[in-house]
Amino acid sequence: MKEITVEELKRMKENGEDFQLIDVREDFEYQMSNLEGENIPLGGVLIETDKISKDKPVVVMCRSGKRSAMAIMQLEQQGFTNLYNLQGGILAWASEIDPTISVY
Repeated sequence: MKEITVEELKRMKENGEDFQLIDVREDFEYQMSNLEGENIPLGGVLIETDKISKDKPVVVMCRSGKRSAMAIMQLEQQGFTNLYNLQGGILAWASEIDPTISVY
């Protein structure tokens, strides 16, 4: 499974790179704090594959990196090859990039 760090994601955002960010946390978690990605909770990932790009990099994130890894495993079985797991999830983002973001 391909992974990227929060520093790499920050650089991608700052450089205006063309990628999609998918947050697989539950809606209430996304409402508390998010990185402006598209919210598709893990349970709905396979139902909503039409919302996930196949022709540009897709970064998948969650709270710590575990649910996003599960989502990537499911999506790779559906033929996706452009997925990157955000190491450490939003916890790593809060720890290393933006300590003002709410975490739980």
